[in-house]
Amino acid sequence: VQLQASGGGLVQAGGSLKLSCAASGSIFSINTMGWFRQAPGKERDFVAAIRWSGGSGGSTYYADSVKGRFTVSRDVPKNTVYLQMNSLKPEDTADYYCAAGRPISSTMRLPYGYGYWGQGTLVTVSS
Repeated sequence: VQLQASGGGLVQAGGSLKLSCAASGSIFSINTMGWFRQAPGKERDFVAAIRWSGGSGGSTYYADSVKGRFTVSRDVPKNTVYLQMNSLKPEDTADYYCAAGRPISSTMRLPYGYGYWGQGTLVTVSS
């Protein structure tokens, strides 16, 4: 599975950005796509994920720090997952990575739960 992330940029606090992650290849081998972020000098942290068992929709999961501000969604025909980020804060500044795989519930919020990664896209939120 290959993942191509896009949509990062510079935004003022309170603004919005929408990240995209397009998947290609052996899509049938995955059932979850997630977003992680990593700020300089920090660990890679879970942001959000969407898990599906059929052809549409899916269950969504969020880190407490982004709940109510970020929304993860999926476009099945395009094999693309989005992360809509609203009410951005300076502490949201980081490289954002999309990931894909078949993590079990206990590893869905951990980087090692995913076997495929896209390149990072930088989000900078100015105060």
